Order: sequence, then C-alpha cells, then structure tokens
Amino acid sequence: MPAHPFPYEIIYSSRKTLAIQITADGKVRVRAPKRIPNSVIERFLTEKEGWVLKHLQKKKADAENGYFRDRAQLSEQERNHYREIARDIFTKKTAYYAQIMSVTYGRITIREQKTRWGSCSIDGNLNFNWRLIFAPEEVLNYIVIHELAHRREMNHSPAFYKIVGEIMPDYKKQQKWLRENGQKLWN
Repeated sequence: MPAHPFPYEIIYSSRKTLAIQITADGKVRVRAPKRIPNSVIERFLTEKEGWVLKHLQKKKADAENGYFRDRAQLSEQERNHYREIARDIFTKKTAYYAQIMSVTYGRITIREQKTRWGSCSIDGNLNFNWRLIFAPEEVLNYIVIHELAHRREMNHSPAFYKIVGEIMPDYKKQQKWLRENGQKLWN
C-alpha cells in the first residue's frame, strides 16, 4: 500500500462514491462505499493527495492565525459537496438515535443557517446546518439528539433536557464547544 504524507481514517457506509473530508481539527476522513477494494481507495487518495495537502496546510495556517477563512469563501460546487456529505451523515445519525430514543421523524433538510444548528418542526421535519460536519463528532451527535428530543418535548424545559441527558449525559460539554467554537465554522 502506498504511504501518504498524512494520516487518515476510512469510514465505510452505504454511499455510492468516495469522498474526502478534512475536519475542523485537521483530520483527514475518507468516506467510502462498503466493500470497495483498498486499491481503489489508495488510488483515489493518491490522485487527491495534492488537494488534501493544500487544504491541510491552509487549515494549519488558519489555525495559527486564529481563524478559518477557507469555509467563508467556498464555491457553490464545494457547498453542494459538503451538503451531500452532511446529508449522508445526518441521515444515518438521525436513524440511529431515533431508534434508541423510540421517536419518529419526517423529512431531513440540510441548510446553511446563520442563527441555528438544527431545528425540529411540529410535524417532525428536521433541519441540520451542514457546517456542523466540521465540528467534532460528539457535537453532531448532540445536535441530532437535541432535535429528536423535541419529538417528545417541543420546548427547552427541564423535562426536555432530561431526555437529552439520558442519551448523552455530558451534553453540556457539547453545548460549551458550540458556544466557544461555533463561530469558527462560519468565518
């Protein structure tokens, strides 16, 4: 297997195409269809190596400067690409947590909202902000759990947070991360 100048993680799912994600903290994730040969993943990584290195370098420079300019200047094509990644992630996470929480939900919509990370309508339709894909995994899990908890409590009462806490006891840690770092997902 060819060695690459960066570590990476492979996440297999029922998706049909290969995709590379670089997280907010500079980790490289390869999202791959199940049963795809390693040789195909390696060839894909070799082809995209320059792109990955460029984005890792930019991420490092932006982190050293204390801000993240790259996501503010995305092309429509890049935005659509990230929306598709977000749709894949949130569809799976929502199905997983809905089963654990014994709740149902309607349509999932991926948005880019400046004021919220997610929402749940009275009909059970869910909206998620695609920029969350640059946040740590536990933050994404928290947002999904938070929105699904609205299927049992359409408010932010103590009863609502009891539901959230049953699934994610440390949810306040995720809230704190969003308060302190959420703006970096935009700039």
